[in-house]
Amino acid sequence: MKNYITFGSPSIGSEEINAVVKCMKSGWIGTGPQVKKFENNFAKYSKSMYAMAVGSCTAALHLSLNSTELNNGDEVIVPAMTFCSTINSVIHSGYKPVLADVDLHTMNIDPIDIEKKITKKTKALVIVHFAGRPCDMDEILKIVKKYNLILIEDCAHAIESTYKGKHCGTFGLYGCFSFYVTKNLVTAEGGMIISNNKEKVTPIKQRALHGMSKDAWKRFSDNGYKHYDIIDAGFKYNMTDIQASIGLEQLKKIKKHLNIRNKIWNKYQSFFKDYDVISPAKVEKNTIHAKHLYTILIDKKKIGLHRDQFMMKLHKNGIGTGVHYRSIPSHTFYKTKFKWKNSDYKNSSLIGDQTVSLPLSPNLKDSDLDRILSTIEKVLKN
Repeated sequence: MKNYITFGSPSIGSEEINAVVKCMKSGWIGTGPQVKKFENNFAKYSKSMYAMAVGSCTAALHLSLNSTELNNGDEVIVPAMTFCSTINSVIHSGYKPVLADVDLHTMNIDPIDIEKKITKKTKALVIVHFAGRPCDMDEILKIVKKYNLILIEDCAHAIESTYKGKHCGTFGLYGCFSFYVTKNLVTAEGGMIISNNKEKVTPIKQRALHGMSKDAWKRFSDNGYKHYDIIDAGFKYNMTDIQASIGLEQLKKIKKHLNIRNKIWNKYQSFFKDYDVISPAKVEKNTIHAKHLYTILIDKKKIGLHRDQFMMKLHKNGIGTGVHYRSIPSHTFYKTKFKWKNSDYKNSSLIGDQTVSLPLSPNLKDSDLDRILSTIEKVLKN
């Protein structure tokens, strides 16, 4: 469709293109010096001691959970409204996922429901800073300390997010980030694990690349070739220098892009004051919201349209939207495997049925935003 406004369009400029060309001309496009530089720069940005670049946030979550070396069947609490990779990473690590409902106001995991779900088998907690809004870390850390839980942060939406001056991803044992094509920092595919635990860093880096003692870049030096050893049954989860070269340029623009998304967010907030939809809650004091998603809730009883009908009308007018997310119990696999029911997770179920994510890319022009808002106005008034 001509002039279609794509949801989550990445902002790629000449800097990223030139960086990729330079990387390709260098003759080294696999895991090498650009990945190392990206790791160092991201660690500095997030104020963490260590950063490990990987192929995706899913890989980051899997490696993080896998490294905890819990026993098969140990329970890990996760939010009932999140992307499937949060849950699947627990399953693939041999642990049992236990769902906690989210708060209807913030859409983040509810600390009250977390505590209700804790048993003697509960060993870890994976939280998601949904849409870029930091979770209630004061309450969550109290629970983590009280029950001696391992905390892993899913920061796929939360690259820029901070809570009381501290970067999200630095509260737990690991923070896991996504650089997927729709994210605030893009490497097409890619992810990062950050940690302040020195003992965990080397094993995770080795496990991310087949369990090899040295990657290809480190096997060659001025002193000649050095053999690698397989010291673990690892995975193929590494990032490439081509991806890292994009990430290094994107990292330079992260503040600029956040400022643009803030302006778009504020225009949306002002617009929806006049309509009977639920718009995002105000940003909590002493936090930075990454503004990764702008989500509204469409209640058919109030608007006369179901969420899917609303999305289709926007689509027919050349505007892309997204759903983040259907509740986990609504998916066939989880219903069948774990017997989870939407009725047991009322907030996640309601959000999953009503949520719509609107375009929030720094690529949006003023004319694009005007078109989006005028189209929504027509749809809601008809």
